[in-house]
Amino acid sequence: MRAVTAEQRRARLGRRHLLAPGERAEDPAGAARAMVALHGTDPSSVHLSCWARTADCGVAEVERALHDDRTLIRLTAMRRTVFVTTPDRAAVLQAACSREVAAKERRKLITLLADSGLGGGTEPGARRWLAGAEEAALAALRQRGEATAAELAADDPRLAERVVLARGSRNEARASVAARLLLLLAAEGRAVRGRPRGSWTSHRYRWSPLERWCPQGLADLPAADAETELAGLWLRAFGPAPAEDLQWWTGWTLTRTRKALAGLDRVEVDLDGTTGLLLADDQDDVPEPEPWAALLPALDPTPMGWQRREWFLGPHGPRLFDRAGNIGPSVWWNGRVVGGWATDADGRVVHRFLEDVGADARAAVATEADRLTALLGGTRITPRTRGRTWLEEELAATGG
Repeated sequence: MRAVTAEQRRARLGRRHLLAPGERAEDPAGAARAMVALHGTDPSSVHLSCWARTADCGVAEVERALHDDRTLIRLTAMRRTVFVTTPDRAAVLQAACSREVAAKERRKLITLLADSGLGGGTEPGARRWLAGAEEAALAALRQRGEATAAELAADDPRLAERVVLARGSRNEARASVAARLLLLLAAEGRAVRGRPRGSWTSHRYRWSPLERWCPQGLADLPAADAETELAGLWLRAFGPAPAEDLQWWTGWTLTRTRKALAGLDRVEVDLDGTTGLLLADDQDDVPEPEPWAALLPALDPTPMGWQRREWFLGPHGPRLFDRAGNIGPSVWWNGRVVGGWATDADGRVVHRFLEDVGADARAAVATEADRLTALLGGTRITPRTRGRTWLEEELAATGG
């Protein structure tokens, strides 16, 4: 079995993930395609992930790709997570991952409706009640063109009804049917998150029917074909890697992962004692890129692309990941995580190294920090959908 070193994996990461000099994408869509998809749970991370992988791209360019040209689209996909990708890739993710997520969300919403007494308080009644609420929501969306959950709730009393979340726990809360239904319609590929209310860092979206965003809709692909295609896209971007990493990344079962991989022409390689996979036509070593530094945002697709991260993360995980397993902002040097960063009260990027990296790395990271500070233009980046990491707390407390 051929061995692939950690150094070669880092060289591939620098080039395939468009982080090394000379590898940058021309536009945000190119950055998303290189990564299969960008994490979109935290809205600001989409912009920062694009900035790290393009040469001349700011807020306006990413906003235009998302909301005007619509070369990028938000959707709920792997592991019930929001991603941003191109419409053709969105069709693959929809068939390979989103459909299953949507089926689970539908069952969950029906249970919530029944437990809240809607539809007579029974699951059959809640199912029928939900069908009527869906029709009302889609009709209101098409009539308005785009709307918030609150606006939909004002259009039909069914959408203003409330359901109880986490009943009986300390996190118990009440949400409108409209808010929960929009999440289901998004997972099913019938509605899409549009322009946020407020700035580009806001996670309060306006919603549109999918056909308004993509007039031709998303291609309706057979699930098995889409799963194999997605496995190939992931291996091209993240390989070589163990099959278990693909299973974790997609949220598939072991059986589905094996079936998806069975449709690919692939080879096994040795990754420091662990069996990894490579596409058969992608076995040549890539040249080591020029030295590079990168400041990647929280939830960036590079560090979130594998479950086994020791070959690029080293011992730094406890300082850079929150309790839920989400990575915070990270500092990279030549394919390895060497520190973390945050923004101070003035929106200035401050960073800290977690190991001795040498003068060249310190200078390169400082240049990237200045570049990112200029792009942010005073905007503070704060956690929206996750907790602060240990290092973020430290940087916030000390200012650097």
